Amino acid sequence: MCPPEHFKVTYSINPWMDPGKPVDVPLALTQWETLRDRYRALGHTVDELVPHAGLPDMVFSANGATVIDGRVLGARFAHAERAEEAAEHLAWFRGQGFAEVAEPVHINEGEGDFAVTSSWILAGRGFRASPLSHGEAQEFFGRPVIGLDLVDPRYYHLDTALAVLDDEADDVMYFPGAFSPGSQAVLRRLFPDALIASEADAAALGMNAVSDGLHVLLPQGAVGLFEPLRERGYEPVGVDLGELLKGGGSVKCCTQELRS
Repeated sequence: MCPPEHFKVTYSINPWMDPGKPVDVPLALTQWETLRDRYRALGHTVDELVPHAGLPDMVFSANGATVIDGRVLGARFAHAERAEEAAEHLAWFRGQGFAEVAEPVHINEGEGDFAVTSSWILAGRGFRASPLSHGEAQEFFGRPVIGLDLVDPRYYHLDTALAVLDDEADDVMYFPGAFSPGSQAVLRRLFPDALIASEADAAALGMNAVSDGLHVLLPQGAVGLFEPLRERGYEPVGVDLGELLKGGGSVKCCTQELRS
């Protein structure tokens, strides 16, 4: 995770961003700290990346890399405004002793567009990641990659449209309207028992969630997801990241998972 000490919205690279809306940085930091502290209270370790003044979107640390089996595939950002973040993430991983760290050739924005289950890597495309990044990830990780087409600009990253609830059980939730008809058919085939989100819960960025297989941390505004999650045996934990939503991100965007 990376604290939003320098978070602001001075440009617009997704439909959620409006430079005309002021950002309350102290409130954003308080909301972020609440999320970090909840992870720790649940027994998880949280490492922090040092923020940089010229990189306001570093708080969305999920975009900096994808880590599977201790192997790190870095990011290559689609927009110049975020390009320099990639090197900061790679430097952190190398400094932490990760032995296999790769700098990608093709555009991918880390866990923004790569979601990991026990069987597959689900890979979004359409707004940010290059389709060529899918083959690159498959070769690097040695896992089958399933490409999914995103068609609604509000859901510009896969992690705004789909969340993995239990990677071992291949259990996911997703919003069908974010995907092309063919990709919807693929998701139905792969995940016939998936939790299907409503448009209202998706619009609250309810898919931008993190699950440890029991606790599901998600935006508190996605109220329609809480009971269905409980019915499946999960414990939903609502989090208010309203200030960071102004940048187009929530729980998952702020969280990069280090899969050893």
